[in-house]
Amino acid sequence: MIRVLLIDDHEMVRIGVSAYLSSQPDMTVVGEAENGKKGVELALQLRPDVVLMDLVMQPMDGIEATKEIMSAWPEAKIIIVTSFLDDDKVYPALEAGAASYMLKTSKASEIANAIRSTFHGQSVLETEVAGKMMKKMRQKETLLPHEELTNREMEILLLIAQGKSNQEIAEELFISLKTVKVHVSSILAKLGVQDRTQAVIYAFKHSLVK
Repeated sequence: MIRVLLIDDHEMVRIGVSAYLSSQPDMTVVGEAENGKKGVELALQLRPDVVLMDLVMQPMDGIEATKEIMSAWPEAKIIIVTSFLDDDKVYPALEAGAASYMLKTSKASEIANAIRSTFHGQSVLETEVAGKMMKKMRQKETLLPHEELTNREMEILLLIAQGKSNQEIAEELFISLKTVKVHVSSILAKLGVQDRTQAVIYAFKHSLVK
């Protein structure tokens, strides 16, 4: 039997999913939680074979709950089941350690099959999610390194090119020195350079600095 834990803040969703999964000959629902915090506690206590995780919940959302579960129990198999297809939900959830990503609009049988596949070590992405990921990967392949910089990172890169120190950048942008350092590290990583000097050379080479 595949032991499943349900984590969703909508009671009716839990009732419906639990009833369907319990009707499957190879599945049993071992617990339910109405938020991420309770879900983390139950996951670590019950150690289910598969966790079905909603995303938007209070006081802890599904992404944070996934991070906490995976940090304490790296072998956990988590399936995100949500209504959201936004990039700011999909990619953070997968980066947090979720094995699969399904939508609540998926058929019940598709969710059940995703549970079986995830239980056996496979990753399942709902068709729309897989399509978005492929599109993003193709776009990333055609981007120049600096085109992946955020607006704030580009702003800081130009200030670096002007010869300003981290402290001067922090004061000019009204952000903390720690925040500047985080941005600088991200800039160097995205540009594929080792230090600030190489970043400045990159900026001039690609005509980012006039």
